Amino acid sequence: MSERHPIVAITGSSGAGTTSVTRTFENIFRRESVCAAIIEGDSFHRHDRQQMKLRQAEAERAGNRNFSHFGPENNLFAELEALFADYGRNGTGKSRKYLHDAEEAAPYQQQPGTFTPWEDLPPGTDLLFYEGLHGAVITPEINIAQHPDLLIGVVPVINLEWIQKLWRDKSKRGYSTEAVTDTILRRMPDYVNYICPQFAHTHVNFQRVPCVDTSNPFIAREIPAPDESFVVIRFAKPKGIDFQYLLNMIHDSFMSRANTIVVPGGKMELAMQLIFTPFIWRMMEHRQRAMA
Repeated sequence: MSERHPIVAITGSSGAGTTSVTRTFENIFRRESVCAAIIEGDSFHRHDRQQMKLRQAEAERAGNRNFSHFGPENNLFAELEALFADYGRNGTGKSRKYLHDAEEAAPYQQQPGTFTPWEDLPPGTDLLFYEGLHGAVITPEINIAQHPDLLIGVVPVINLEWIQKLWRDKSKRGYSTEAVTDTILRRMPDYVNYICPQFAHTHVNFQRVPCVDTSNPFIAREIPAPDESFVVIRFAKPKGIDFQYLLNMIHDSFMSRANTIVVPGGKMELAMQLIFTPFIWRMMEHRQRAMA
């Protein structure tokens, strides 16, 4: 952690909704004139799309049915921790981009599913913002969770997470239900061992809970709407959180535990704005004092 060079990390599984949280933070950064170095977790995968397909086929021939993007063998955990550590010390580090589709790849004249070259972060940024799968991973070799100044988990209940992944991969990536289901099953051991444990280290968790029947996520025709859900917001350390202010500002919200507030699903972005804008203010005030 660093007052001079703070780090904000959003961590969550594929299909959890971390991208929408990123949009909320981008709005905060723009409104508060914060210059952020934005890092996508996919850029720290070990293999590009074609290499991953080949590696997966090799793993399956060898009898490994649990080869996935979630585990350490397919990610650059050490490099991600080095980026966090370098940025916290000096405001520097190296990153690259993963080009998901043709639109992203066109400016770089590369194929979709490939990485851009490693480059130095732009100088003079106010903070580092990470969004991806592994912002709070701890293994015997690395401890990424120790570096962020603000660490946020995005964790829909599991059936909702699967519905969101199924909808995204089928509608936007052209996958079949069977292919997405196979991916979910293949990832399960790494999900249990490397994704779930992260949420014990986060400072704030957002968990969306649908109020409609999601008993069989594999036949759901649509994602439950925000107004068909609640969001459970848990603070690891509630000291300093003005819960009464949040209850007054967010209609129909309520406290379920001393460190937990529940808000209507449609108010999730508002809740994030109210909760995290003061966090960013304090970070920037501490940074200014430390740089003086």
